[in-house]
Amino acid sequence: LEECGLPYNVKPVDVWAGEQFTPEFAKINPLLKVPAIVDSDGPGGAPYTVIESGAILLYLAEKTGKFIPHDPVARYDTLQWLILQVANVGPIGGQHVHFSKFAGPGHDYSASRYRTQVLKLFDLYEARLAARPYVAGADYTIADIAAWPWLRNFELLAVDPSKYPKIKSWADKIAGHDAVKRALAQLGTLKSVRDKATDDQKDRFFGRGKYARV
Repeated sequence: LEECGLPYNVKPVDVWAGEQFTPEFAKINPLLKVPAIVDSDGPGGAPYTVIESGAILLYLAEKTGKFIPHDPVARYDTLQWLILQVANVGPIGGQHVHFSKFAGPGHDYSASRYRTQVLKLFDLYEARLAARPYVAGADYTIADIAAWPWLRNFELLAVDPSKYPKIKSWADKIAGHDAVKRALAQLGTLKSVRDKATDDQKDRFFGRGKYARV
């Protein structure tokens, strides 16, 4: 939204406090997850809701004509790497963080598996960025915007940045965008109960304990 120059209002949803489970939010996203957007000026001028980060990026890119190439080859390169991020980087990175930081002891196999897969993805992007300035090619696109929030997080993912200089340089370059700086500045203003969430809130968030489906 910042990169596209679109006006927007932030509606925080504290997932650790269970705010995504309210009937009001379920009307926006029946999957009960963030992110989601409601475009008051959607197709035909009517309000339109979009869920899932990849779909949101594609929707905004096509709405504004920015960050998605018109050339067919460049466009499909962008879409392939957008989908690769949605199907791999986000889910596998999320599982790695879960088993390394939240699952507790007794999950060595899972922790090892997801760390291995994270490092394979870093290897993939390192090789990709060694041959071109951006993920999809010569231009900054939604393929970069999708991957950047994960690949910049070396500390969170316990990845040594010195082993991935191309990713580090690419991540630093994007971090220098004025739009990115404006977006990151908002993070400190968002409040969450994550650090003091109750065991019940954590169980509901992770779908474990009495919330597990067995």
